Amino acid sequence: MSPALRIGATGFALIAVCYGFARFAFGLFLPQIDGELGLGTSLGGVISGGSFAGYCIAIVASAILTERLGARAIAVGAALVAAIGMAGIALAPSPLILAIAVVVAGSSTGLASPPMAAAVAAAVSRGRQDLTNTVINAGVSAGVALSGPIALAIMGQWRLAFGAFAAVALVLAIAAAIALPAASGSGRSGGLPPMTGPVLRLISASLLMGAASTALWSFGGQLVANQLDWGTTGTGLLWTCIGVGGLVGALAGTLVGKFGLDRVHWAFLSLMAASILLVGLGLGPVPTLVGGAVFGAAYVMLTGVYLVWGTHALPDRPATGLMVGFLTIAVGQTVGAPLFGFLMAGPGVEFAVICFAAAALIAGAFRAGSAVNSALA
Repeated sequence: MSPALRIGATGFALIAVCYGFARFAFGLFLPQIDGELGLGTSLGGVISGGSFAGYCIAIVASAILTERLGARAIAVGAALVAAIGMAGIALAPSPLILAIAVVVAGSSTGLASPPMAAAVAAAVSRGRQDLTNTVINAGVSAGVALSGPIALAIMGQWRLAFGAFAAVALVLAIAAAIALPAASGSGRSGGLPPMTGPVLRLISASLLMGAASTALWSFGGQLVANQLDWGTTGTGLLWTCIGVGGLVGALAGTLVGKFGLDRVHWAFLSLMAASILLVGLGLGPVPTLVGGAVFGAAYVMLTGVYLVWGTHALPDRPATGLMVGFLTIAVGQTVGAPLFGFLMAGPGVEFAVICFAAAALIAGAFRAGSAVNSALA
């Protein structure tokens, strides 16, 4: 098996488990968790924001440790942290224990991404790196797409679901130990990245996109439950549509190479804004499910765009380049999740939805710049 295929397949599965199960499945099961533990809208937002905060800390640590210890060790650690966090969610007896477990589980996603970028840089030929990176990144969608049918199959038994997810994460830890290279993708270690124009614009764009995305990642289940009176079946279908749509994100590297980073960036931010409105305004079952699929495609495509943007802005430090964009997505999500919850509880759902759709559009004002675009040409 070629390095690109071996690393791509392992990374795709690892990202599917860490992102799709350990991080974003919380939003899918939030109505059931709320019903059993009595979280409330505001506390649900704070807990979800705490997951993103754990991600922020973890991705910085992961970028530093990957450059020092190598891809294999950190990727295995990510899978183990995901297993521990999801087992904690499955067993949580109270909101406090649940909050801690959600933060631990969410941290696994921060640990998982930088070592995969380093593994690709170390072992995959340069001409196939963007494609391999964006295929790995699309694993988010596979995890989300699978979590929806699982929720339907077990009729909202969230404890059973997270217990099963934890077991899968343990299997992925073994697979990562076997398949990934030990070496890092860089000969350098530590230190802040240079705050050049492309890096600063990447930070601004990814911050706003991350904040906007929490409208559905953290509250998609509650939005359709409140607006359309959907139960477990409806929210499971929405999550499946989000995940299936997100598989389009595997084409991010190809589309950027064909149409340019800035065009792809703006087009999919516009689609994200439209999807938030379609799902959040309660326009009916068909627009909601279509909006879910469009959101999945837009989110995963945009994370692929930021991945390519970061690795080309810092070509000698691929793990750190990925970290910059993904960290600021998570910072935006850390702020966005509780803010959306407070806006729902205060001015109302429609006001919150429109504000967050607008944030996605504003992110399009930031462009990669000539240096990054020249490197992609």
